[in-house]
Amino acid sequence: MRLLIFADIEGVAGVARPEQTEVGGAEHEAACRLLVGEVNAAAEGALAAGVQEVVVVDAHADGLNLPPEALHPRAELLNGRSFRLGLAPGIAPAFDAAFFIGYPASPGSAEAMLTSVSSPARVLQGVRINGESQSRGSLDGYLCGYYDCPLVLFTGDATAVSEMHRFRVGLEGVVVKESLGPCAARSLHPEVARERIRSGARRAVERLGTIPPLRLEGQLELEVDVAHPAMADSAERVPGVRRLGPCTLRWVSDDYVELYRCLSALVDLAGLVA
Repeated sequence: MRLLIFADIEGVAGVARPEQTEVGGAEHEAACRLLVGEVNAAAEGALAAGVQEVVVVDAHADGLNLPPEALHPRAELLNGRSFRLGLAPGIAPAFDAAFFIGYPASPGSAEAMLTSVSSPARVLQGVRINGESQSRGSLDGYLCGYYDCPLVLFTGDATAVSEMHRFRVGLEGVVVKESLGPCAARSLHPEVARERIRSGARRAVERLGTIPPLRLEGQLELEVDVAHPAMADSAERVPGVRRLGPCTLRWVSDDYVELYRCLSALVDLAGLVA
C-alpha cells in the first residue's frame, strides 16, 4: 500500500502567528520542527497499520519547510514547487490513500486562523465550485479523488476539521487546536497532538475500504474572489476566464484537473500584484 502525506503548517499544534508560517520568519524554523513531528506521527501510525511506502509532500509555500534529515527514515520527501499542478504536486494514480496534515480552514471562515496571512491566502478571498464554498482541503481532496486516491485522514484546527467533514463525513479527523482569533490558538501539547495523529492514522488505514474518494463530475463552474480589483485585472488574462465583478472571476470546465490548473494560474497571476 502506497500513502501520500500532504504537509501544510497553518493547522499544526502550537502554530498561531504569521512569523511561524512565513519562510524567513523569526519563528519559522521552530514551527517546522512542530510540523515534522506531526508528519512523522502520521507516518508511524500508517506504517504500523501495514502501509509499505510513504511519500511526504511539503505543501506549504515553496515546499522548503521539512528538514529531510528529520523526516521518518522510511518516508520519501517531495519538496520544492511543481508548476505543472501548482499547489499540489506529487499526485499519481498509483497512490492508495492520502493524509492531509496541518491544513487550514477556508479563507472566508470567521472562526478560522491564519487563513489570510500566507500566500496564496493573501490573494484568495473565496473559492466556489458550482456555488459551493471550497477549502484548501476540499480542493486538494478532489484532486486526489480524480486519481481514485481517497483522502482518509485530515488534521488541523477545529474549524478546518469540521469543514472537511462537510465534504466527507466518514474520514478520520484529528483536531489539534482551537482558534481564538485570526492569530491566536489554544493548542494541544505537541506530544499529545502527535499521539492523537498517530492513532488517527492507524485507524484511517484500517478503515481505508470504507472511505470513498472525493469526486466532482459533470460541468464544473469555478468562481474565485481575489483581494483587490488589480489582482482580477491580472488574472483575467487566462483564456476562458470571465469577469463577474470587480474582484470575482469565473471559469467553466468538465475536467477537474483542468479546473485545478486554472485556479493555480489565477492565483499566480493575481499574486503578481499582491
